[in-house]
Amino acid sequence: MSRETFRHFDFWLLGAVAVLTVFGIAMIWSSMAGNEVLLEVFPRQIIFSLVGFGVVIAVASVDYHLFNPASRLLYVAVLGLLILVQVAGVVSGGAARWLDTGFFFIQPSELAKIVIILILADYFSRTESHAHDLAWIARSLAPTLGLLVLIFIQPDLDTSIVIVVIWFTQLWASGLPMRYVFLFAILGVLLSFAAFPFLEQYQQDRIITFLFPNSDARFGNEYNINQALISIGSGGLFGQGYGQASQVQLRFLKVRHTDFIFAASSEEFGMVGGVLIILTLSIIIWRCIRAAQKARDVSGSMLALGIATLIFFQGAVNIGMNLNLLPVSGLPLPFISYGGSGLTALMIGIGLVESVVMRRKDLEF
Repeated sequence: MSRETFRHFDFWLLGAVAVLTVFGIAMIWSSMAGNEVLLEVFPRQIIFSLVGFGVVIAVASVDYHLFNPASRLLYVAVLGLLILVQVAGVVSGGAARWLDTGFFFIQPSELAKIVIILILADYFSRTESHAHDLAWIARSLAPTLGLLVLIFIQPDLDTSIVIVVIWFTQLWASGLPMRYVFLFAILGVLLSFAAFPFLEQYQQDRIITFLFPNSDARFGNEYNINQALISIGSGGLFGQGYGQASQVQLRFLKVRHTDFIFAASSEEFGMVGGVLIILTLSIIIWRCIRAAQKARDVSGSMLALGIATLIFFQGAVNIGMNLNLLPVSGLPLPFISYGGSGLTALMIGIGLVESVVMRRKDLEF
């Protein structure tokens, strides 16, 4: 990467990512609340964060066009990892989603989010001048389904939905005719109802709990949501202070370092802290969308848009869940929630966006 190319590096984007990542480490530490098991794995998050910033620079230094042919090999590799998960995956909470390397766990479904963005960016750049008919749509859906099926049977409904959202967003941005947009919208609603009986029991319970809440629940999803709302409410405007939040430190709020870290943050830093998290995420998404608009070609535009979609959707779902606006899900809060695979995947994504930005020399922000 030449000094001239590096001059166009988007430091606003990296700066916003750094702010959330450092804040995430601080909140994870506070959320441990003396839990010895969690304290043992905390250093891994610091390591993954440091490595992640190195990954951003490394990926950004590579011309993003080189990822087009490589995306097919990466697709096969991730497909193989997802198959391996079914055979030798670590089971937790009734789902096999992780591979144990002996040093740390890998969650291939997180890498699949980046790979599907690469695959679709390559496909839509190659078929830009093709007729946007059903055959064109079907060819984009084929690789998507390959990953989707293997992720869904883990079971991992949340990541499956993320894959579908990324596919549809890139499809729409590539010029999907409006008649197909309406058709997919209707099919999506119908499939949602038709698929409900085939979901795992805990997945059904999450939806039922959201539709028919019980404020007196003492365990399960209802309890977690109730405690999250109490945490957010007790934070007030400016919060109870770092490491001083009663819901967090007394461990009433569960999975506070992952799924409900937004609630934990809001209790410690109040509504002001919650708004600042949303604003910082918005800056990251805006920079990605801006990069997509100014990219020199379809490939770069689709890459940046795909990453923006991933960050926006995961952030919106996680925060919406914490506020009881959406059913409980396992999607992490980008750059803040605990998880090495998820953070690494996002850092790869930011590196791809930086690669797009750096190779558009007349880009003005």
